[in-house]
Formats: sequence, structure tokens, C-alpha cells
Amino acid sequence: MPEILIRNADTILTMDDTRRELSGADLLIRNGQIAEIGHDLTTEGELHDAAGCVVTPGLVNTHHHLYQTLTRAVPGGQDALLFGWLKTLYPIWARFGPEEIYISAQIGLAELALSGCTLSSDHLYLYPNGARLEDTIAAASELGMRFHPTRGAMSIGESNGGLPPDSLVEAETSILEDMIRVVDAFHDPSEGAMCRVGLAPCSPFSVSRDLMRDSALLARDKGVMLHTHLAENDEDIAYSQAQFGCRPGQYAEDLGWTGNDVWHAHCVKLDEAEIDLFARTKTGVAHCPCSNCRLGSGIAPVRAMRDAGVKVGVGADGSASNDNGSLFEEARQTMLLQRVVNGADAMSAREALEIATRGGADVLNRPDCGRLMPGKRADIAVWDTTGIESAGSWDPAALLLAGPQKVKHLFVEGRQIVRDGLITTIDLPRVVENQNRLARALSS
Repeated sequence: MPEILIRNADTILTMDDTRRELSGADLLIRNGQIAEIGHDLTTEGELHDAAGCVVTPGLVNTHHHLYQTLTRAVPGGQDALLFGWLKTLYPIWARFGPEEIYISAQIGLAELALSGCTLSSDHLYLYPNGARLEDTIAAASELGMRFHPTRGAMSIGESNGGLPPDSLVEAETSILEDMIRVVDAFHDPSEGAMCRVGLAPCSPFSVSRDLMRDSALLARDKGVMLHTHLAENDEDIAYSQAQFGCRPGQYAEDLGWTGNDVWHAHCVKLDEAEIDLFARTKTGVAHCPCSNCRLGSGIAPVRAMRDAGVKVGVGADGSASNDNGSLFEEARQTMLLQRVVNGADAMSAREALEIATRGGADVLNRPDCGRLMPGKRADIAVWDTTGIESAGSWDPAALLLAGPQKVKHLFVEGRQIVRDGLITTIDLPRVVENQNRLARALSS
């Protein structure tokens, strides 16, 4: 791969250990890594003029359900709370198969890339009609996205008091066997890995305590991370107290679901003691503000989490509970909602961008990503601030206040996957056509 020089950027927001901001600066990419950042750099390789642009680390998505891009704006779920929304969509998802999982992942990942995302997790917890985790891994590989898929699961169906229909749940022995299979086949623990696999039973209301405990033991044996939903809304808290006699934080701690190798989605309803628990144990949180608004779940106490030292990243969440997949919008909404609760000085545009880059990388235990520093991976977003969105801005680097919502150029591991606002690695119009064909068939 030839060297790539991004030169003469108006501003480079490094998100390095001192949060340096460089004006009129250059960034040199070599062998998938950042080789040098500074001024008047040279190369015999490829040149990209970044005049009029702000350069940032690629955004990091810490929570998603990519398959849900096939069920956006379903009428019966548009105005439902979480549990009712799930009840509406479960029967539709039960009709999915490998093609639906693959195409929907392509759409979701491409949408993320256009919003500046270079590293995405995914929580796939249902496998109907022969679908497998590798359907999403293939989609990410084709696009060129750095990927952290998780082998999710549901094991308690309606007949046993669970929320999902019996047709979407699996036997727990089969779940654990497939967890072992996908970790052994696809997890790469090395620095710079393009694919790491996590284990992710869906939620306390869809799996047993035994599966939660066994998954934690398996993850530690295999050296992979753990992920699930926790404390998403008031219904979630009430369920935990009624079924387990404790709040979600205590439930997680009792079953081995706290620690530096664990991150939980949402955490909207964490109380002060649970925030302290997460801070002490270095447990991460995926904050999904647009989904939390869409489902009326509430506003997560991100300011309190950050002040306590909890690792927090941003997540788009599934496109059926968000209907959008822009990580840029999630970062902006993170900033705005904390201001609603805590005042206009509660969170700056730069801090929210840090949460969406370095913060997310730290949640996923990827210190090689999320910051622009020599030796780190060349996952880079270039934002054109000469357009209408930034016109009149006195501080173009305050992207989340006045900046473009789509990226101009995007590099993952030094490979350009977005050029001049267009995906370069897949035939996106064809994928969109296939997605719409599948959605029409599901809705008929």
C-alpha cells in the first residue's frame, strides 16, 4: 500500500493524550498506521489536499443492531415503548434469513461510514432461518469497515415467561457452542485487528441467569469482551426488581458482568451507586441518545458518568429504534441532551466529539484507534467545512455545532472507503435496491 499524505488541513483534532489541535498541518499514513503528524511533510505516495477541511479520528460506534435497517419506521412500532415495540417487530424479524442479515448489515455499515464512522460494533442476537454471525462479518469485510461483532442470543421465549416468541430463541447449549465457534473462527486479538468478536446475551429479560454467568466465564476463558443491554428504561428496572429482587447494576455484578472487558448499552436509569460501581470496575457504557429519545426511555446521566470516571462511548443503536444510522448525529445529540439536563455549559462540542472517537475506542478496548497519533491505526475522517453547514462559523473545528453531517473522505487502516462523499468499495445503489426489494417482501 503506497504512502498517503493528507496535507494542509485547516485543523487536525488529534484526540491524543493532550488533545492537541494543529492548524495548517499534515498527516502521513504508512502501512495502515499514522506515521507522522506535523507541518511540511512530504511523500512520494498519494496526496490529498485537505485545505478547508477538519481532520478527526474516525468515529466509533459502540452499539448497533445492523439487521434492523430492514425495519425502519414500521407503522405498528413508530409510537410504541420498548417492550411493545419489540412485540411488534419480533414476528417480522423471524422471517429473516442470511440474505436479509447480510444486505441489512451492508446498508447499516455504509450509512455509518458516510457519517464518519470507521469502527463499529454490532449486537446480533437472533439467527432465524440459517442466519449466522458471519453474514455480518462478510458485509463489513467487503466494505472495509473495522468491526466488532458480538454473538448475541435469546434463550427464554414467551412460553417460559420471556418477551421474544419461541421461534426466535435458542437452546443455551447451542448458543454456547456457537459462541465458541465464532470466536475461534473470527476473533483477532492482535493490535490493528480488523475483526474482534464479543459475546452478548441480549438482555436480562430474554436469557437466563445461567447463560449470563456461563457467557462471562467463556468470554474470560477466550479473552473476548462482553456486551448486553442494561437499565434502558423504567420497564427494565421494574422487570429486574420483580424477577431478580435487585436493580440491574447488582444483577450485573452478581453474574460477573462488570469489569474492563464489559460494556453495557443504554444505562439510562443507572443510579448513583451503579455509576460508582461502573467507575470502580472500569465497566463501559454505550450511550444511544437518539434511540433513547425515539423510544421515550429517558436521558442517560452521561455527565455524571464522565465525572465519575466511567468509560462512555456513543452508539447508533438499531435502525428500527432510531430509524437513522448517523453517528455524527448521535454525537451532537449527546451534547444537546446533557445541556438540556445540566445546562448549556455541561458539555462542549469537543468533549462530545471525544466521546464519539477516543471514548468509544476506549470502551471497546481499542487504544490503537480513536486518536490521531504516530503508531495508531490510520482510521481518519476528513470533513469539508467550506459548505453551507459551516458558512459563517467562527470555529469550524466545532463540528457538532456547525459542521457537515457527512464526511468528505474516510480512511480505515489507511484504505480510502469514502471519496468525495461516495462509498468506494461496494456498489451502494445496487445494495440499496436489494434492501428495498427485501423490505417490500417483508411488508407484503
